[in-house]
Amino acid sequence: MSSSESPDEIKARLNLETSRIHWHELQTYYARGQVVRVAPELDLLNVAAELTADNKAQFEHWMSGGQVGEVAPDLARAWYDRNAELWAVVIAPWVLVQDRSGQGLH
Repeated sequence: MSSSESPDEIKARLNLETSRIHWHELQTYYARGQVVRVAPELDLLNVAAELTADNKAQFEHWMSGGQVGEVAPDLARAWYDRNAELWAVVIAPWVLVQDRSGQGLH
């Protein structure tokens, strides 16, 4: 990341890097503990941009509210059973995922 990028430029770049992916394709990353769940009510690009900026205070706020965090085993199983299609963006080493289907556990 270039430090000269504005927040809008960061979001535009991240938008190009965001794609839909099936949960089965993320199993290796999940097994390594690198998958971060983002609640559907949050803007995935905002969360990715804050992670890029290393905004710990914002992440602690989201995590304490249960809006960002690890993928719980029950949710992982539900996503696996239906091979959920998720929105994902990679902020190495993390893969941020968001289920916008309205299914699953919250």
